[in-house]
Amino acid sequence: MALDRDTIDRYLTAYGNSLAEFDADAATALWGLPGTIVNDEFAGSLSSRADMAAGLSQSYPLYRQLGLAGVTHQILESVALTDRLVRVRVRWSFLDSAGETLTTSDYEYLLREDPDGLHAYVAVGIDDIQKLRELADRLGVDLD
Repeated sequence: MALDRDTIDRYLTAYGNSLAEFDADAATALWGLPGTIVNDEFAGSLSSRADMAAGLSQSYPLYRQLGLAGVTHQILESVALTDRLVRVRVRWSFLDSAGETLTTSDYEYLLREDPDGLHAYVAVGIDDIQKLRELADRLGVDLD
């Protein structure tokens, strides 16, 4: 039986909360190993949660500078590939402390239901680099 939308939604809510709380350990616990991230400017896989957490933590100062205080999501598409694998397209909304949207960004994930829960194995950033640059420009934050 394919993964149901409620299970996927709970997973994405937990992942978004971990990002908004700047909790790298909680975020990386939601990944399978190896975990692969691909976008227009980067492709890489990590086989260690410690390495994942270190990489994620490096972005926290920038996210704080941009005013990130909350994260919500909208599932745009969910396609069952097998009983345990699903491809999900998600629109993340990144919020400021007043709950206003700073920016949105679309991702595609390959998720697998493992014995200990749902995990991401691949994340493809569709427009993340562009949206981050646009937000930084709008707020006067130098990315270089």
